[in-house]
Amino acid sequence: MLNMEKKELRQRQILRLKEFAKKDRKVEEDILLQNKFLANSLLEGVKTIGVTCPLDFEIDNQIIIEQARKKGIKTYLAKSYHDKSMDFVYFDEQTQLEKSNFGVWEVANPTEINNQLDLLLVPGLAFSKVSHDRLGFGGGYYDHFLAEHNCKTVSLVNSVMLFDTPAWPIEVTDKQVGELITLTK
Repeated sequence: MLNMEKKELRQRQILRLKEFAKKDRKVEEDILLQNKFLANSLLEGVKTIGVTCPLDFEIDNQIIIEQARKKGIKTYLAKSYHDKSMDFVYFDEQTQLEKSNFGVWEVANPTEINNQLDLLLVPGLAFSKVSHDRLGFGGGYYDHFLAEHNCKTVSLVNSVMLFDTPAWPIEVTDKQVGELITLTK
C-alpha cells in the first residue's frame, strides 16, 4: 500500500472497520485477541490497567476488564479533555458512565485519577507489525499522554488494523506501542 496522508487513511480505516464490525468474524477476532492477551504474561505483576470503552467498530475489551478485576487489578478508564490531555479515572461495575463529545463512554463523576499505570491498553485504527507504529484517531491524546507518562503499552490488533509497515507518515511526536497482540503471533 502506498504511503498516504493520515487523514485519508483514518477515514478509510474507519470505513473498513465499520464494515468489518458487521461481520461475525469481528466478534470472533475480538474474543481470540482478548484470550491471547490473557494467555500472555502481560498481566503478571500488574496492579493497575488503563482502558477505554471501545466504539462499536473497535476491539472489545470487556473480557480483559472482567479478568483484570477478578485478579484484583484496578481498572482506570480514559477521560479526555479539550486541551488534548487525558486522565485515567478509576471505575468499577457501579461507576456511572456518560458519553463524551466523541461518542465514547467516560466516567461521569471522576473521583480517583491515576496516570501512573502499570499497563495501558492503547486503541488505534492501524498498526505496523514491524515497527509497532500506530495510527490513532488524530487527536494526539495518547501520544501526549505517553510522552508524559512512562507505562507499559499493548494494543489488540485485528486483521483489518494490521499493516506490515506503516502506510502513513510517521511524525516525531508519534509514540510506538510496546507490544502488539495479533492473530498471527
